[in-house]
Amino acid sequence: MSKFNVFGFNHTAFVVRDLDRTIGFFKDLIGLEILSRAPREPKLIEDMTGLSAADLEIAYLHGFGHSIELIHYKAPANRGGGLPRIYQDGAGHLAIDVDDAEAAVAAAEEFGLHRVGEIITIDQGPNSGRKVVYLQSDDGLSIEFIETPG
Repeated sequence: MSKFNVFGFNHTAFVVRDLDRTIGFFKDLIGLEILSRAPREPKLIEDMTGLSAADLEIAYLHGFGHSIELIHYKAPANRGGGLPRIYQDGAGHLAIDVDDAEAAVAAAEEFGLHRVGEIITIDQGPNSGRKVVYLQSDDGLSIEFIETPG
């Protein structure tokens, strides 16, 4: 077995339908800084993903010690599948600590995110006693707000 060193996490990525709105969520609501925003060469994307004739734009944002990559495919239009559900195998979400879960939900709704379920209080594990709620955008971006004492 070969050995290698892990130095840390580089970024978390999401494929999104509405790049401007999703950038707004992470920049204007969460407070991340835009590092870059640019299209990518179709041949490069084909070599990396196997998807031919891809027309896409990628934005990188950074803040709170973490980078977010947002990928918007303009073409091809039909890339298969419906929206992922928060509970499906392979689904992921980004958990964000906030001081007020209800206020965070209300603010996130302005960026097209809606609650998946209710705001609940966790009864066990490392977040025991904290209020949490899942949200999802119409393009499948899943966010969890965790009310954490500041």
